[in-house]
Amino acid sequence: MDIQEIKQRFSIIGNAPGLNRAIEVALQVSPTDLSVLISGESGVGKESFPQIIHHYSPRKHGKYIAINCGAIPEGTIDSELFGHEKGSFTGALNDRKGYFEVTDGGTLFLDEIGELPVSTQVRLLRVLETGEFMRVGSSQVQKTNVRVIAATNFDLTHAIKEGKFREDLYYRLNTVPIKVLPLRERGTDVLLLFRKFANDFAERYKMPSIRLNEEAQKIFLGYRWPGNVRQLKNITEQISIIETERDITAEKLVHYIPNEESGLLPALYHKEADVRAIENERTMMLNALIGLKKELDELKEKFSQIVKINPVAVHADETDDGFMQLYQNEKSSIGQDEPLSQGYLKPNASAHIQDTIEFVEESLSIEEKEMELILKALDRHSGKRKLAAEELGISERTLYRKIKEYNITQK
Repeated sequence: MDIQEIKQRFSIIGNAPGLNRAIEVALQVSPTDLSVLISGESGVGKESFPQIIHHYSPRKHGKYIAINCGAIPEGTIDSELFGHEKGSFTGALNDRKGYFEVTDGGTLFLDEIGELPVSTQVRLLRVLETGEFMRVGSSQVQKTNVRVIAATNFDLTHAIKEGKFREDLYYRLNTVPIKVLPLRERGTDVLLLFRKFANDFAERYKMPSIRLNEEAQKIFLGYRWPGNVRQLKNITEQISIIETERDITAEKLVHYIPNEESGLLPALYHKEADVRAIENERTMMLNALIGLKKELDELKEKFSQIVKINPVAVHADETDDGFMQLYQNEKSSIGQDEPLSQGYLKPNASAHIQDTIEFVEESLSIEEKEMELILKALDRHSGKRKLAAEELGISERTLYRKIKEYNITQK
């Protein structure tokens, strides 16, 4: 079987020797019923290999079901895999077939196998060795003929030492191991993948494909890609959408490559570009603060007019509730979209509203105003930082930094 044909069929991009070897092993084990354990970091594309094995096996006309063991709650994993009888637990209103029963004659792919509870591991070992299982709440033994392919993104031998994974199950699953290389060990495959993703996104978003210049390619090749192929695809999509120029330089690219330690800041930054970016962000934040001051001035002027027109009504309602009611009656003409908090503009028994507004405005420091803006933006967008950052006119990265700086806790 031609490996290139297989790559094309299953959308596998790359020519690294380790990748080709993994495909060869998958083809060799396909005609058998041996259990296979696929290992590799998160995001490397492990899910393609069980599909190859199933497609080129005698079971290819049977069902193929992929299960993420880490996504199923511990309390229901046994029911999902082996089924249950009516009334076996609260909520079991009917009999239910499990995946081992449904997939009889086919292939079952158990991703993140290391997340299985130990009690479920015992059941899995039995069905692998004898083909027998029992539904939850039943004493009747049932038979199934299922080929199991498992995958993990961490070393199961460590889990065995910690008592979190059964050693006998590990050896039963690991009859044939397949190791999928991380992207950083695949050399120029990263550039092939980038071109594939760039063309895909260009077609999806109806725009020309982006291209990396020579210096940008060096950054791609030198980066460790902790998120592997999934991370590369995500970054390529970001650049495709955000950048207006289709030729991507190293200077542009570094703003999309996160720092490996924090995962937030660029891995590379020219000092001059960094200073310029900070100054731009300060300018945008200052403009937002000026806008807040303008709103306060308009509010002060409006209430000043109210005091002149009807001072008795104002002094008669100098309670929190009375003041807020007065504000609510006038807010539509002021142009405010939302009520002020009672702790923000609150007159005391002996002060005029105009004096109160001036006092609050003058007592707020730049930092306090900045924090107030951020809190309001986050509240308006239900804590969604991306939307809040767009409203404030700053980058999401800057907003994250400000939240940490001011120790802002989102509700």
